[in-house]
Amino acid sequence: MSSNILSDPDLTVSLRVQGPDNPTESGCLYVIATPIGHLEDLSARATRLLDEVDWIAAEDTRHSQTLLQALGLKTPLISLHEHNEAARTQTLLPRLQAGEVGALISDAGTPLINDPGYTLVRSLRQANVPVVPVPGPSAVIAALSAAGLPTDRFAYEGFLPAKAGKRQQALKALLRETRTLVFYESPHRLLASLQAMAECFPERELVVAKELTKRFEAFVSGLSPEVHQWFCDHPETVRGEFVLMLSGADSKRSEAEDGCDLEALIDAMLAQGLPVKQIAEILTLATEHKKKALYQWVQTRKDRA
Repeated sequence: MSSNILSDPDLTVSLRVQGPDNPTESGCLYVIATPIGHLEDLSARATRLLDEVDWIAAEDTRHSQTLLQALGLKTPLISLHEHNEAARTQTLLPRLQAGEVGALISDAGTPLINDPGYTLVRSLRQANVPVVPVPGPSAVIAALSAAGLPTDRFAYEGFLPAKAGKRQQALKALLRETRTLVFYESPHRLLASLQAMAECFPERELVVAKELTKRFEAFVSGLSPEVHQWFCDHPETVRGEFVLMLSGADSKRSEAEDGCDLEALIDAMLAQGLPVKQIAEILTLATEHKKKALYQWVQTRKDRA
């Protein structure tokens, strides 16, 4: 392959130069981040653009109408969600090409981050229609900024699979990942995901951010089994929106060798009737895990049996 991509006849490179609020063509799409809770987090630029554009494509027009009413704006809303995005793209593209200026927002936070918009943005890029980001609130970044976990390198994993088997498989695939891991989770699956993390990562630090920027914002942190147990003991807190942040693997150790693979050994000893405390003591001698974390892990396995 040629070292100079511009000399490769089989490679098409599309170059555009545009500035914020000053696109090269009259038509463009602004991708605008909206508050994840606190209305005052919306920037002055975002507010101005939401007022100036011809229309706003929104994930849920009813939800977004509440935002516009709070801002005193009457910009027309167009629904764009996962079920109609492809069709909406086909109708919005020619309108933008004809010179209209639109905005894309999600229900909360930055569009496209676990929200609709990818199909539209990619199609516009391919058609050389300017797409201008208007940065602002993001639950992922907000949670990381206050979690106290390493942020020089992190991996956003979105939502874990809903089914237990696939969820466990997804977590096992991340055993060697040294970056801080970030997940979204819904209240009805929170306890199941926390339990899976406690079993796969018993010695990892876990921070759960709840209801960011809202009245009941909270951060719960500790070893993953401790965090799981806290939410089990406080079921009234399992509501709202959650960001789960898990510390990365120690690069000097191979957790894949003694992490989830210990589950079979624990289950075997439980089946033989050994007490939880004794199992934890045995595994403390045989592995590098801490006794407290092992005890909680074994207890969790016993409770599930």
